This record gives sequence, structure tokens and C-alpha cells, in this order.
Amino acid sequence: MKSRNPKRPTPRLLACALAAALAVGAPAVYAQSTSATLRGQAAASQDITVVNTATGLTRVVKADANGNYIIAGLPPGTYRVTSASAPTRTVTLAVSQTAYLNVGAAPAQPAQLEAVEVVGAPLPEVRTSEVSSNVSQAQIEALPQQSRNFLSFADTVPGVMFDQLQDGSTRVRSGAQNSNGVNVFIDGVGQKNYVLKGGISGQDSSRGNPFPQVAIGEYKVITSNYKAEYDQISSAAITAVTKSGTNEFGGSVFYDRSSDHWRSMTKAEEEAGVESDTATEQFGMSVGGPILKDRLFYFVAYEGKTIDSPRTITAGQINGGFALPSFLVPYTAPTASPFSEDLWFGKVTWQPDGDNLVELSVKTRDETEITGIGGADTFEYSTSKDNKSTRGDLRWQYNQENWLNDAHLTFEDEEWAPIATNSGPGYRFTGTPSSPFDGAILNIGGGRDFQRKGQKGWAIQDDFNWFGFEGHTIKAGMKYKAVEIQAFEQQPYNPQYSIDLGEQLSLGNDDLNEMTPWRTQFGALVPGYGDRNITTDAKQFGIYIQDDWQVTDKLLLNLGLRWDYEKNPGWENYVTPPGIVAALRAWPNVHGPNVDYNIENYISDGNNRDADMDNWAPRLGFSYDFGGDERHVLFGGAGRTYDRNLWDYLQLEQSKSSFPTYEIRYNTPLHPCTVGTGNCVAWDPSYLNPAVLDAFVANNPNLGAEVNLINNDLKTPYSDQFSLGMRNTFGMLGNDWTLSTTVVHIRSKDGIVFSLGNRWPDGSFRDPNVPGATWGNQPWGFPIPGYGTLIKADNGIETRLNQFLLGLEKGYTTDSPWSLSIAYTYSDAEENRFNAADADEHYLFDYPNLDNQPFQTSVGVPKNRLVVSGFADIFWDMQVSGKLVVASSYPKDSVNCHDTTSFNNCFFDSFIPDVDYGYKELDLAIKKSVDTGTSLRPWIRVDVLNVFNWRSWTDYDTWRGGPSPDINTNFGDVNGFNHREVPRTYKLSFGFDF
Repeated sequence: MKSRNPKRPTPRLLACALAAALAVGAPAVYAQSTSATLRGQAAASQDITVVNTATGLTRVVKADANGNYIIAGLPPGTYRVTSASAPTRTVTLAVSQTAYLNVGAAPAQPAQLEAVEVVGAPLPEVRTSEVSSNVSQAQIEALPQQSRNFLSFADTVPGVMFDQLQDGSTRVRSGAQNSNGVNVFIDGVGQKNYVLKGGISGQDSSRGNPFPQVAIGEYKVITSNYKAEYDQISSAAITAVTKSGTNEFGGSVFYDRSSDHWRSMTKAEEEAGVESDTATEQFGMSVGGPILKDRLFYFVAYEGKTIDSPRTITAGQINGGFALPSFLVPYTAPTASPFSEDLWFGKVTWQPDGDNLVELSVKTRDETEITGIGGADTFEYSTSKDNKSTRGDLRWQYNQENWLNDAHLTFEDEEWAPIATNSGPGYRFTGTPSSPFDGAILNIGGGRDFQRKGQKGWAIQDDFNWFGFEGHTIKAGMKYKAVEIQAFEQQPYNPQYSIDLGEQLSLGNDDLNEMTPWRTQFGALVPGYGDRNITTDAKQFGIYIQDDWQVTDKLLLNLGLRWDYEKNPGWENYVTPPGIVAALRAWPNVHGPNVDYNIENYISDGNNRDADMDNWAPRLGFSYDFGGDERHVLFGGAGRTYDRNLWDYLQLEQSKSSFPTYEIRYNTPLHPCTVGTGNCVAWDPSYLNPAVLDAFVANNPNLGAEVNLINNDLKTPYSDQFSLGMRNTFGMLGNDWTLSTTVVHIRSKDGIVFSLGNRWPDGSFRDPNVPGATWGNQPWGFPIPGYGTLIKADNGIETRLNQFLLGLEKGYTTDSPWSLSIAYTYSDAEENRFNAADADEHYLFDYPNLDNQPFQTSVGVPKNRLVVSGFADIFWDMQVSGKLVVASSYPKDSVNCHDTTSFNNCFFDSFIPDVDYGYKELDLAIKKSVDTGTSLRPWIRVDVLNVFNWRSWTDYDTWRGGPSPDINTNFGDVNGFNHREVPRTYKLSFGFDF
């Protein structure tokens, strides 16, 4: 067998990073770059000057005749604000913030501003209509975390969840929707994944990080009611700014490590009595400074990571009570899954004068891992996965007194390539099948994967701000993107041989060479088909206009409208193969009065599909400051947001037609079939030869080949969002606090669902010989003549969400060097699909479609979730920090046959396990810095993750029992070893700043 092994960073790479950082040694204060806005009142016609304390960037504006002023396009950071008739004020602006500051002859600023008039202290943003909150650089650096994924702090904002799955991959979710609805904007540029799940590029199934955390300055999380400038999104928007060089040389170096010797055993390891050899190492550096003082700066960052994650191989139960054969036992030992990643980021910033700001930044990501290990999947059956990314952004911001223009020219090249680690036949040891699935016992040999998917292209976007109308800030923008989206796959890459282990052992066959498979599944190129590199040259275009109208000194209206359009020739111009068309039109099962869909709606001639032109998205918001002092602000809004359809879904009708999955059945005692009929043949060892399988396809073209068809009138998924809330700023414990309470309602529609297109001979979805059946009895045995099963795709998935969000924050200041954040979320979430096992389920085979299907409680969304986080400077130059996450029980998917009179009337019926909590984890950290009297400041830190080694189980017995009175007394009980938290883990970090 041929192996693909992941590369690992060498010690030389870390040494180079350390050397680069050591090459310069001076203190650093980093500024960030993306737009914040400062507005307020001053003396009439007076000049207001703002100066960035780190870079020297200077802007001057003149107040109008009524004393109103506005300064937009300010890179987030600390500024000195001066005017002729008022003392200098020093304030700090956050990412994407609109802050209010009255200077000069205007009324005095409220008391809470005085408390933050120090370098590094935030100016609060309370007048926004967005449902949002910020994650500061201090939080990113201080709070404990398992990996250096900067998104792991997003759940300190109410309404957001950051999940780490059993395989170590991570995802960000918001509301009732899955992670696909999220978009992350870095320096104003969206990172959307157009091919795969996960919301942003590279996060579909990766243990890696999307961006080097050491290069992130801060970010803002908006869960709903965002403005019209945000696109390709239907749940949370995360807008982050990167660090830049300043007038001070400086940087940092870090290294951290944890291993199996520094953690508790997992439950599976305890049961096996063996602890896996595991380790996680993370290391990196940053360095930045001036090239020309006040004019030209640079910043460079690197982060690397290597992981060996514990994995437990567990064989399923064998029918007949047989023990696992001796030749399979060695495959079940605990093992580890390796991973490695390199992340680089570099930026050059040029500000020739106060009116121009030019930035050029580049990010690269290179990671590889062995994945697909655990449960029935053995190490040799695994997948070797590469994940690569290169993104570039050239930005030019030009400022004049009454207007500002911000332009980006961007490039991206993303590739995700999981390929079977070993080549050769794969053996899937199964139990007796329950059509169309079979119970897995153990999988060995060559795996199924061979994929190469990604996106590559360029874009131009421009945002224009106009301040010439009194009381109005008008922003309009456009984006054009040309991107080639690729989705190459061959599934299964290696032939898969299903062996009923109980059947073979009952026949006395206890050696692999003696065993007879009952099925072979394999993929093969359709004879005569050309290039299988399925791509589409997509063209995306979006425009918007936004008016932030200060109606009075108390009332602010945000009025926006957005329109997006995408030309996707790979889907629009696709022609259904003539052989499939002829078979469908001659297939009586999909014609007649009992058929619930029109097959012609799924047959494409290359001219009957059009791009969705109706993606108009109004965005309306308001805020009302009752006292005009930012103490008590009522806010709310309503709006529509459009996401997009993933190419990985749309390309299936092409990939399944060109490289379909074939199936050969063999006549065995427990899996009988009639030899010579359909795809049933007598077993012969020659079928282990791929050439023989290819010959079978040539002699039986399309036999058993699955056909996927997509509705010609496909719409774009969208969400309608409504919110109403209150922000209050008040004094407590001698400090200023901000309390935000919000009620949110979100309805998302038109998600893609794939359903069974087969029908019984009379056109019914259920067996006509079983009257009254509402479950089962699907027409699996009636495929397209000459082909296989028909799977059709339509819009149909919907979610509904009612939420109550509460956020309480006390920010860090030099006068009060501690911070506390409390985020509570109550969610009433439901959806009209069966969302199995927390997955992004988009297949439905138990019903003909989702029309009139009852809504189920959303799996993976707990009713209650509380996140408490904070940090404080204490004695001896030490800092302590902590993060507590507690969530109520997570709803689970279930099929209910108990509350019926027949197995023909089962139904989906999710339930909430009867446990005290669904997730509970406390993480703590302590950091000691050393004052050397020079610019060099060494530090050491210890993180303790899951301090009390709490375990929140994920696996439950979901079978209620057969029709009443049959009952499963174990229903709802824990029946697995997996839990959501990491085991108690100690992580040691050290490094130095300079």
C-alpha cells in the first residue's frame, strides 16, 4: 500500500522565527487598520484635529455651522483629539466603531467618558443599532484557550457558540443556523468559503486556525441587524482588524506545549487502560516597526502548530455474539492523529499624508493532517488532508473634508485536498444491513477519499462615504469578484468491500482471505467522459447604500439597502446527459397523478436556468438615547440577509454523472440476490482487481449509478432578522459597566435539501400495499432503469429562532486594571429537518420533501448558555484570567416509533437528555512577566483547561422502543465515551516581548 504522510515543521523553522524576532529589540505598541468613526459637537466652524499616538496619522476636519463634526476612516487605536477652545482629550477607538465625543463649547461629556480618557482605555459604543459586542486585544492575549484560534473568544458575545468537535476541528455558530451562515471579515475583506461548509475558507473540518492570532488586533461580533455593507452572510458577522507596524520597533516570541503527561485520561482511555501518546506544540513570533517615521511601517507574524490528538478505535458489536477475529484486534488499539500548520502574515502600511493611507498585506496558510480516525475507522483507513491558503489585499483609503473613499484589490487561492492515506481495497466489516444503510463494525484498508476543492480569483471593492448633508452619513459601495471554484472528487477512490462479519464467522471463516463480501462499492469514470475537474468561473456583484441619519441629538436611524447577484455558469449552463434525460422521461414511476413533483423541473438543457436576481436586502435600524448622554439607549432593527449556495452541493449533479458510485452485489446466505439479474454476480477473487471492476462498468454502463439532479429554479438562502434591545451604562464597584439586553427573532429559509426521487410504480412515495403508512416503505428498490437511485435537490430547509441576549461588561483600564464579561443566551430554536448528530444535515430520505413537515427542536443549540470571562493584573507583575462556560442539555435527534401503533408510522421527535448540563468547563491561567529594566520583557504562563475535569456526554441511547407497549428502558441514557470538553489539560507557555 502507498502512504501519504503529513509533513511537520522542523526545529529550524522555529529557530528562524526566533532569530528574526531577536534581530530587533525595542518596545512596541501596535495599532490596527480598518475604519472607525468619531463624531460629536464642537464650537461652530472650529477645526478638530485627531492624531494617532502610535503612527502619527493626522486628520483635521471643520465643524459645521451648528457645531457638528465627523471623522471617518480612522484605523482603530488611541488618538489625541484637540480643538482651539478645549483641552486635549485622549480616547481609544475600536474596530468598526462609531464613537461620540463632544469637544469645545458643546455640553460636557458624560461621566463615564472621563473614566476612559487614558491611553489604551476604550470609548464605549452604545448608540449602535447592531446586536454586537467587541473582543479586545487584551482579552485575546489574556484569556485561557486550548488552541490559538482567535475565533475561540467569539462566544464571549451573547448569541454565539464556539464548538470544538470530537476530531479537534472547530466551528463558530450563531442562533439556530449552522456554521455555514457565518462570515469573517479581516480588514474589511470577507473570507467566505464558496465550496465547503464552515462559513469561512479552510474551516470545514480543520484543527487549524484561519489566521495567526498574534497578528489579530481586535474584532467585533455582530449577531444580527448588521448594516448593508456586510454580504454573503445569514447569521453572525465577525469583523477583525490586523496589527500594523508603528513608530516603535517591537515584537514578541512565544512557545507553548501540552502532552499526554500533562492531561487526564479520556474516558475511552480509562476503559482501555491505555493512554495515547499525544502532544500539542504552538510557537510563533511577531515583529514590526517603522521604515520611515510617521510614514512607512511594516509588520510580520508567524505561527506554527503541531498536534498529536488521541483517537480510540472501537469495534462495533458483531451479530451472533462473536468475538472480534484475532487479525482485526491489533487495529483497535488507541492511537493518535497528527496535524501540522504554518501561518504567515505580513503587512506594509504607507501614509504619505493625512489624506492617504495605503496598505499591502499577505497571508499564507499551509497545513496537513491525518484525519478520519476513530470509532470504526482505523488509522490505515484514514485520510491525509492538505489545507492551503494564500490571500492578498491592496487597500487605498483617500480622505477629504466631506467624503472618504476606501478601495480594496484582493486575491485569494484556497485549496482543500483530502486523499486516502493508503491505496488499495478497503474492507468495511458490517452487520446485517437495514436498507439502505449498514451497521459498521470496523473499517480497514484503503479509504474512500480523493478530493481537491478550492477557490481562486480576484476582487475589487469600493466603499464611498459622504458627509456633506447635515445629519447624514451616506455610505455606498460595490464589489465585483471573479473567482474560479473547483470541486474535483472521486468517491470512493478505493473500492470498498462490505463483509458481514457475523455471517462469515458463523460459516467458519475467520481469516480475511477466506471471507466473501456481500457488496462492492466503487467509483469509475463514465466511458467517454472527458475532464473531471469540475469548475465554475463565478462572477459576483454586489451594491449597497446606507444612510446613518442623526435625526436629533437622541434619535439615530440606519437605513440601508443591498442587492447581490452571482453568475454561476457551472450550474446555469449545465446540460443533463442525454442518456439520463431519456431514461427519466421514459420512466413511468415519475409520471402520473400520484407523483408529487415534475421531473422536467430538474432536467437542464443549458438554457432553462437563470441566476437569482431577486436578492434585495433592506437593512433598517434605530437607536434612541433617552438622556442624550449615552446612559440609556433603546435600539432595534429589521433586515434581510442573503447567503449563497455552496458549490460542493451544486456540483453533485456533474460529479455523480461523470464519476458515479457503482455497486456489485454477491449472493451470500444472509444477503441473497439472483445471480445474473441486475448487478448481482457470483463472488470471485478477481473482483479485487480494479481492472476487472472497470471492465464490469464498461459492460454494464451506468448500472447502479446514482443520479443527482438540482431544481432549475434554485433560490438563494436568506434570513429575516428582527431585534429590540436596551443598553444601559451605570456605575458599580467604582467603575462604569455596560448592560445590554436584547430580544431577537430570526427566520431563515431556502436552505438546500437533497431528497429521494425514486417512486413506486404507481408514483407513490410510500408502498401502496401498506395503506396508512407515514414512515418507511420508501421506493429504494425502484431505481432509474439502467441507472441507480435518483437524488433531487430543492430549497426547503428552514429555521426559527427566538432569543434573549444579556451582556454585562466592565472594561480594563489603567486606573482599574481588571475586566469582567458576562454573556447569557436563551435560545428557543427549531428547524424543519432531522439534523442528525449536530451535523449540517442536508439529506432527507424519510419523507418525499420538507413541505408541511413539523419543526423540531434544533439539535446542538442549548436553551441556556452562560459564558463568564475576565482577567486582572495582580501583584509581582502577574496576571490571572479565567473563562467559565456552562450550557444546559443539548437536544438530540431521535426517531419515535414507541408512541405509534406500527413501525409504519414512526416520526422524527428530538428530545433533551435529562442531565444537569450539556456543557461545563472552567479554564484558568496565570502569567508572570519579568521587568528587566530594558525593552526585553520575558514571561511565563500556565493554563489549566477544564480545571475540574468535567465531562458532558455527547452519546445517548436515542431509541425509545418499538410501538407501544414495547419500551426501551435505556432510552436517554449515556451510551458512549465521548464528551464535549477536553480532559483536564495543563499548558505551559513562555516567551518574551520587546
